[in-house]
Amino acid sequence: MLNNLKNYNIILASGSPRRQQFFKDMHLDFEVRLKDVGEIYPEHLKASEITDFLAVLKANAFEDTLKENDILVTSDTIVWYNEKALGKPKDYDDAFQILKTLSNSTHEVFTSVCIKTNAKTEILNDVTKVTFSELSDEAIAYYLENFKPYDKAGAYGIQEWIGIIGISKIEGSYSNVVGLPVQKVYEYFSNFGKNS
Repeated sequence: MLNNLKNYNIILASGSPRRQQFFKDMHLDFEVRLKDVGEIYPEHLKASEITDFLAVLKANAFEDTLKENDILVTSDTIVWYNEKALGKPKDYDDAFQILKTLSNSTHEVFTSVCIKTNAKTEILNDVTKVTFSELSDEAIAYYLENFKPYDKAGAYGIQEWIGIIGISKIEGSYSNVVGLPVQKVYEYFSNFGKNS
């Protein structure tokens, strides 16, 4: 589809099946490459500063391996609530507590995407506001037992049962909450190499 990318090798450095599916949905030819990177960031960072930092951190792990025509894509997502980042839950109890906290309130989901070549590093980010209705303890327990969302920031997937029955309002990009602001990434790729 994107003829301007045909001479490039796109590398998605993410083990997330959702991000990989989005790349397939955009009809991009890509390969997946993974490196284990400790997701630790300075405590003074807030909101998109955190996801920007972590997306770049993940990209920098590939610094010495990129070839001339490689385009590396890394990404990070957090749930931001009450001036605090809610990452992936540690266990069932942590996940339960996170969902109790998000119940009957609005939070923000930040995703940053780092696009790196040998020539430059660029960051795209997006924010979406998500409002949950009141979630009963039974609904939370059912979700955790059946869907086990321990690999998801904020302990939930908007595309899963809890999102369908519990989210009353969303302001902004849906795909951003899933883990990738697809429209922004596609627009970036559409213009890639045209202005340089």
